[in-house]
Amino acid sequence: MARNKNTAPASEIIDQQFGDILSEKYLSYALSTIVGRSLPDVRDGLKPVHRRILYAMHLLRLRPDQKHVKSARVVGDVMGKFHPHGDTAIYDTMVRVAQDFAQRYPLVDGQGNFGSIDGDNAAAMRYTEARLTEVALLLLEGIEENAVDFRPTYDNQNVEPVVLPGGFPNLLANGSSGIAVGMATNIPPHNVAELCEAMELMLETDPSVKDLVKIVKGPDFPTGGILVESKEEILKAYETGKGAFRTRAKWHKEELKQGAYQIVVTEIPYLVQKDKMVQRLGELIETKKIPMLDDVRDESAEDIRLVLVPKSRNVEPELLMEALFRACDLETRFSLNLNVLEGGRIPKVMSLKEALQNWLDHQQDVLVRRSQFQLEKLLKDIERLQGFMLIYLNVDKVIKIIRFDDHPKEKLIKTFKLSEYQAEEILNMRLRRLNKLQEIEIRKELEDKEKERDRLDKLIKSEARQWTHIKKQIGELKKTFGADTKLGKRRTKIGKPPAPITVDLNEAMIEKEPVTVICSDKGWIRGMKGHGHNPKDFKYKDGDRGRFTLEAQTTDKIVIFSTNGRFYTLGCDKLPSARGFGEPVRLMVDIPNDADITNIMVFRPGTKILVAATDGRGFIVPADDVLAQTKNGKQILNVSGKVEAAVCRYVEEGDDHIAVIGRNRKMLVFEMTELPVMSRGKGVRLQKFKDGGLSDAKTFNWAKGLSFKYGAGETLVGDLNPWVGQRATAGRMPPNGFPKTNKFD
Repeated sequence: MARNKNTAPASEIIDQQFGDILSEKYLSYALSTIVGRSLPDVRDGLKPVHRRILYAMHLLRLRPDQKHVKSARVVGDVMGKFHPHGDTAIYDTMVRVAQDFAQRYPLVDGQGNFGSIDGDNAAAMRYTEARLTEVALLLLEGIEENAVDFRPTYDNQNVEPVVLPGGFPNLLANGSSGIAVGMATNIPPHNVAELCEAMELMLETDPSVKDLVKIVKGPDFPTGGILVESKEEILKAYETGKGAFRTRAKWHKEELKQGAYQIVVTEIPYLVQKDKMVQRLGELIETKKIPMLDDVRDESAEDIRLVLVPKSRNVEPELLMEALFRACDLETRFSLNLNVLEGGRIPKVMSLKEALQNWLDHQQDVLVRRSQFQLEKLLKDIERLQGFMLIYLNVDKVIKIIRFDDHPKEKLIKTFKLSEYQAEEILNMRLRRLNKLQEIEIRKELEDKEKERDRLDKLIKSEARQWTHIKKQIGELKKTFGADTKLGKRRTKIGKPPAPITVDLNEAMIEKEPVTVICSDKGWIRGMKGHGHNPKDFKYKDGDRGRFTLEAQTTDKIVIFSTNGRFYTLGCDKLPSARGFGEPVRLMVDIPNDADITNIMVFRPGTKILVAATDGRGFIVPADDVLAQTKNGKQILNVSGKVEAAVCRYVEEGDDHIAVIGRNRKMLVFEMTELPVMSRGKGVRLQKFKDGGLSDAKTFNWAKGLSFKYGAGETLVGDLNPWVGQRATAGRMPPNGFPKTNKFD
């Protein structure tokens, strides 16, 4: 049988397990993807495709002061010389680094349609034009001075830089994202002025990441927004290189006529497509998932302006926005994964300090290499100028040798002990340079270059001088991109983490209107729309008069405390109209006939209430515990026999003492800590009486003093020491002018 020509000879056949071969080849592919495609270099913050685009534009001399050229020309050069992949991938990369809403500090200055924040694609490369920005020039500065290594391109026809000099902290300033095999990177953009200040601190001391985070407060996204992540989470993210940053849209309330309003969103989170977000808001309205929202309008021009119209003017804007933050991309989380290539080869997740230190180390290496290059060039210039100076000292002899000698170069070298380079330069010199004026200029130039040589020599040999030079370089960056410049001003505001809010959509839609609660002496209650009414305008039944007047909202609840020690709850929306005299409270809640109303208050959740009986016993009860679910009310203060509930007052924030006064006109002051906080019971004795009982009690702040009504005004007692005593003691006569009713108000 004839042997197949395509069959490999036995000596070329490799006997190996298929799994081993697959693992080996896949590992090679993974490393190629990680190093050559997906992860940025920590030194210049660029992936190979970005680096090749910038270098190709540099070779085309597309500086900011030159005209734009067609993007297709740039893409063609990149693809043909450096990046043998599809033109679409190259152009898409160039478009992204030109978008001011995607890059905090754009590297390409685009002219034409380069896309929009709505998610629109850029125009075809034949229609757009591009050139480098000043930031890109900083990254490329020194590339022709042996600042970095070069390697052959894919076809060995050209060379390309392994890394850019990177005189701009691009990795953290512009951020990066990418997915490799088995690992990924995601780095948000930051403010350069803050990064520079942090590196200045690193050059002065050895700060911790915690110290650096006091300067670099968080990402600075090109689209602005408000960073609402907690400081603890931000610190943890920068220490470990992994975390997340929560960002919210920036908005404000815009007042309209007749008490209406609308919400205007002026900044949206990073990488959110505005058009898709508007569509999402429209879906929420259509499906009625956010019933508080009535309409959304995109009124954006150059600046973002999204108008959100609430369903009702009574909807709280904070509640509406809280619901929207949860339902759409008005709030996003940007994940941090500071996974980069250390030295261009090794993937590593770095902390904020490590990333900054790697950039500083790279700048030191670039500085030394550039200085060495400049020094070598300078030594050549000095050598040439020293040869010229010999001419001026022996000009006639030099001219004679050049004119008559058959081999003038060798003769000059032998006669004046010149180097071959010096002799060549002398032979190439024009005769017009032999005048006296040129001699003076050359002597001055030689002196300047010798001084520069000494400076470079000292710089190369002294690490301290190198770091001083880098610190000045950082200072210039900080000045260029300072907070007072248009490009350097922080765009993302640092906010506080939002307090958890329970959004009850049904409750938020309830109409909230001001209402005045009026209760007469005989217990007839009603509600009158609005606040600020004149009590003289209230009318009552014959033989009746006003007793309680409260200002509330229709969504509020009122609590009624009666002499039987029970609390009753009544919604303000259930109150009868004020057109008549109202209705008896006893018909609305079941207050026994032998009990009377002690006090009526607007319910204030989360507060505390002081309750006490006529026998002088009492305690403090949490306000949330007094709400009754039935008309029968809720027993809080236990009373019996002739003992009745006499006092019911809110404990105001900051109150630390209690003043009590008996019917025997004795007043006592003691610390509030002596009174227990209970949900129900008899309590403890507040004051001791020989006869009579408790008339009134009031909590107050010691520093502010105790106030009581005096005639038509109010009196404040500052020095209360004469009445201070232990709880359950008798007390002493009140201050002069205290009301004869034995009530504080």
